[in-house]
Amino acid sequence: MIASFFKKSEPITFIAIFLITLLAFIISKIQLKMNAITVGFIAKQILYLFIIYATIFLLNFIVIKNSLTKKSNFEMLFFSLFLLMVTQSLSQPNVILSNFFVLLGFRRIMSLSTQKNSQKKLFDAAFWITIASLFYFWAILFMALIVAALIFNNSSFKNWIIPFFGFFTVIILCVTGSIIFYDSFFEFLNTSIERSYDFSIYNAVKYIIAITLLLSFGVWSSFLYLNSIKKKKKAIKASFKIIVIALIISFLIILQAPVKNGSEFLFLFAPLAMITTSYIQTINDKWFKDVFFVILVGVPFFLLMM
Repeated sequence: MIASFFKKSEPITFIAIFLITLLAFIISKIQLKMNAITVGFIAKQILYLFIIYATIFLLNFIVIKNSLTKKSNFEMLFFSLFLLMVTQSLSQPNVILSNFFVLLGFRRIMSLSTQKNSQKKLFDAAFWITIASLFYFWAILFMALIVAALIFNNSSFKNWIIPFFGFFTVIILCVTGSIIFYDSFFEFLNTSIERSYDFSIYNAVKYIIAITLLLSFGVWSSFLYLNSIKKKKKAIKASFKIIVIALIISFLIILQAPVKNGSEFLFLFAPLAMITTSYIQTINDKWFKDVFFVILVGVPFFLLMM
């Protein structure tokens, strides 16, 4: 009943997505120790909020364009709920920007299934993911998605070379910009490649509940999602496998994150939202579907009251 309500009431769903995302963003800023609020600060926050909304609609575009789920807009709703579940995911502007560029690259990778303009798409994918890594180094792990796409689509040797051009184009542009603006070769490439395995910050009750829920949904939904891939058309099977790989890479980024402050979870939300949406649409038992949906909707708000 609840799931059907959101599915049929698109205007209400969009309003809910807008308000939930706005609430998550505001709370993430309240939790931070901010300096004096200036006009410049407010302008930056509006820009970051716009990028978050752009990320959500980009996710929706990827899903619709590649027929990854049935039409419902659930992936946008789940993404916004994940943001509210881990509001710290919106605390770092560099991660917000990096995740947006990763999704731009992901969009091009997913469109490779059409076998049209493959070389341009490979170049674009490598280009955007490399830019994402400038804001957050470990986003470079998403380059593995390009390799997976090349393997799944049985690409020619020439196509394997194209991503290197996309990568080095960004490097050359960064070096050129560094020379012009800073009289230095690597100023724009000065990104941190540190890692940390200190998970003590996750000992907080809110983190434990959120991580347990995300892991539970991630593992359970992925298991059933992988089984469902066998029933998909051969032409789109690669796309569904790539989503699972993206989810695994997101978990690896969380493990590698040099500073664990919750922002690293942002990379996880897009693939998890797609997989969860695909799973919930396969549930035939309305009662079970509503329970599943209530948990997804209720837990983020419950955590706010803790």
